[in-house]
Amino acid sequence: MEYKDYYKILGVERSATSAELKRAYRNLAKQYHPDRNPGDKKAEERFKEINEAYEVLSNAQKRTRYDQLGDSYSGWQRRGAPGGFDWSQWSTPEMRGAGRQSVQYGNLDDLFGEGAFSDFFRAIFGGMDAGAAPRARQRPATAYQQAVTISLREAYAGTTRQIKTDHRRLEVTIPAGARSGTKVRVAGGGPPGADGQPADLYLLLEVAADPNFERQGNDLHTQTSVSVFTAMLGGEARVDTLSGKVILTIPPGTQPEQVFRLAGRGMPQLENPQKTGDLFVRLKVQVPRQLTAKQKTLLEEAARLK
Repeated sequence: MEYKDYYKILGVERSATSAELKRAYRNLAKQYHPDRNPGDKKAEERFKEINEAYEVLSNAQKRTRYDQLGDSYSGWQRRGAPGGFDWSQWSTPEMRGAGRQSVQYGNLDDLFGEGAFSDFFRAIFGGMDAGAAPRARQRPATAYQQAVTISLREAYAGTTRQIKTDHRRLEVTIPAGARSGTKVRVAGGGPPGADGQPADLYLLLEVAADPNFERQGNDLHTQTSVSVFTAMLGGEARVDTLSGKVILTIPPGTQPEQVFRLAGRGMPQLENPQKTGDLFVRLKVQVPRQLTAKQKTLLEEAARLK
């Protein structure tokens, strides 16, 4: 197994403070985020590395363990001892709290599924929960998966679902910003396996299509209509958003199908709900089928003056 230098991945010193770690992580995550690099496998792998490094170094318990491992690994390299490094003393058994009911969801697993973390991470930190000590290795129980459909509005605000399993009823929190394919893990939420240990339950989310909004990543697209007179002379239009109605200012001379961007009116990011996408509004211009005599006269006069 290959040792991963998380400090090098984030480009920080081993003495880096929490603020320095967060700043480095944010800059790199923004640069290599899949939304900015669609289809770029190298950027995707780099993004996974960055998140894995920050997952460890931002957690005091994991960072302490990682630093101890790093010292041991560096000492082994300096000694030039024969044979490979003894990883067995550092491997953390997979922990399962029987009957423990909690919801766990992470940005990497939500984006990339089960292969989000490296073998190195899973071997060293796979069973470490914050504040918990390693337990004896147990045979993992089978994981169960259940499909759950939510509306776009529920995905926008976050919601809950009541799940009944093995004579228990669990309330599962679904985070804001969820998208189709997001997995929400309910630790120990499934029925007991052959070894008597409760299995994990994964809710596989499907976000239903919305009649008024089209979702593209964290951005939303919709449309609204104004009269031809508002388009020509300027005015206002009311626009529905997932957080309520807003007023859109229409400048004079607006053309049919023109698109307006409402910053921050899109979907919240699953990884950072405080950051949101944008709402793009396509303008439909309504031409009246009938005109009053005065309207017709004024338009004819305007046509002659062009």
